[in-house]
Formats: sequence, structure tokens, C-alpha cells
Amino acid sequence: MRALIAPFLAGGLLYAAVCLMMWLGQDSLIFLRQPLQDAARAAMRDSPAREMTVDAGDGTRLHGWLRPALGTTPTALLLYFGGNAEEVSGMQGELARYPDVAVATFNYRGYGLSEGDPSEANLLADALDLYDVLVAHPGVDKTAVFVMGRSLGSGVAVHLAAHRSVRGVVLISPYDSLAAVGARAYPWLPVRWLMRHPFDSLARAARIDAPLLALVAERDAVVPPSHSVKLASAWRGPHDLVRLPGADHIDLLSHPGFWPAVNRFLARLG
Repeated sequence: MRALIAPFLAGGLLYAAVCLMMWLGQDSLIFLRQPLQDAARAAMRDSPAREMTVDAGDGTRLHGWLRPALGTTPTALLLYFGGNAEEVSGMQGELARYPDVAVATFNYRGYGLSEGDPSEANLLADALDLYDVLVAHPGVDKTAVFVMGRSLGSGVAVHLAAHRSVRGVVLISPYDSLAAVGARAYPWLPVRWLMRHPFDSLARAARIDAPLLALVAERDAVVPPSHSVKLASAWRGPHDLVRLPGADHIDLLSHPGFWPAVNRFLARLG
């Protein structure tokens, strides 16, 4: 009898050990912290963007850029939240195509020169703090705030749109929840029980009235399109999902249909 039980016991212990390792190591899988390279910082000094810091509610200093520097004439504002392996200074260059919109890109805690450690709770709270600081400036038109989130940042953007007033939401490779994406990637693990950072966008979508543009890569193996479709289907406000044929998770911003779709969305919302 012992000979029969021993393999099952060993297998159970091994499975429990793997679950424990995944629980302990998930931060390093979800948050791939990126430094701010000297060359990137130097390039930003030569750009119209202004380097700045914002203190989060707990005193943690968040570092990023705002372009252009806000004056006294109210202008539209776009807040961008990056992917899990993204240092966001480079997105200022991409979004320079919208010269009439102030663009704010701040690195998550532990990314770039931002202080602290990333977690779902910290990122979501920081997004609200950034919004509150920026819209308090007299140079921001509070009725024309847009939010854009990519991959991991789509969950941050959804949370912000659920708790603050925004004119429109642009999500790039969005998911219904990070837990659902993880469960699909690791079907042999109880991912939903193990996840400390579930980023449940689906639970928030039904209370968001702001229009949504979801941009989905047809060949996305990181966030399969079905997760994006599920989120968009649950959105309470107007929503448009654009599939980019041939694109994958990494290259969809360079797809010829990407920026024209964003242009149409922003133009439609004025």
C-alpha cells in the first residue's frame, strides 16, 4: 500500500511546490521593470516634453513627462499607461502626432526613475493620483481627458475610467482580467486562486459610459483576441473593436491600420 501511495504523495508535494513558486514569483512575471536609459533621457531633454515628478498619495515619487508644458489656455489631455515591460518615455514620440493634446506619460513604480515597488493596488491608486494632480491644472480642459492603456496598462486605464470622468478610452491589447489570461496560459495551475494582481477589468467595464476603442492584434499570443472581445462586449458605453490582421502583441503599433483607427476615434470625440 505504501508503494502505491508514495508516488501520489510525491506528485502532490511537487505540485504544491510549483504552486508556491508561482505564487511567490508572480511579481517578476507580471512586472518586468525597465530602467530609464541615459540615451532615452537625453533624447527627451531635446523634445518638447517636460520632465516632471508627481507625489502619489503615500508620498512615493512618480517620474515622467508632460508634453507640452501646460499654459493657461485649457487643452485636452491624454494619459498613457504602458505595458508590463515598457519604459514609457518612447511613447511621447509616438503621441507627438497629436500636437494639440497634452500628453502625460509616467512610469510605474519601480520603472524608470519612479520610486517604490509595483503592485496592482499601487498602480491603480497612482493612476487616480496622477489624474487628480493633472486635471487640477488650469491648463487642462477637464471635459476633454482621454486615457490610453497598453496590455498591462489597459487594466490601469479601465480602473481610471471607472472612477474618474474621461472623454474616451483607447485600449491596446486589452484583457478581461489578467487572471483569465494567466489561467489560459497555465491551465494546469489554479491561477485564479494564486493571483495577487488579478486586474479584473471585466468587473469594471459595465459601469463605464465613456466611449471605447479597443485595438486587437489578430495574432496576439500574449493576450489572445477573445479576452479583448469579452471586455468590449461588457462595456456599458459605446465601444468599437478594431482587429489588426497579421499583427501580434509586439508590433501592432506599427500596423498600417493602428494610428488611423486612433485618429478617427479622437476626431469623432472632438
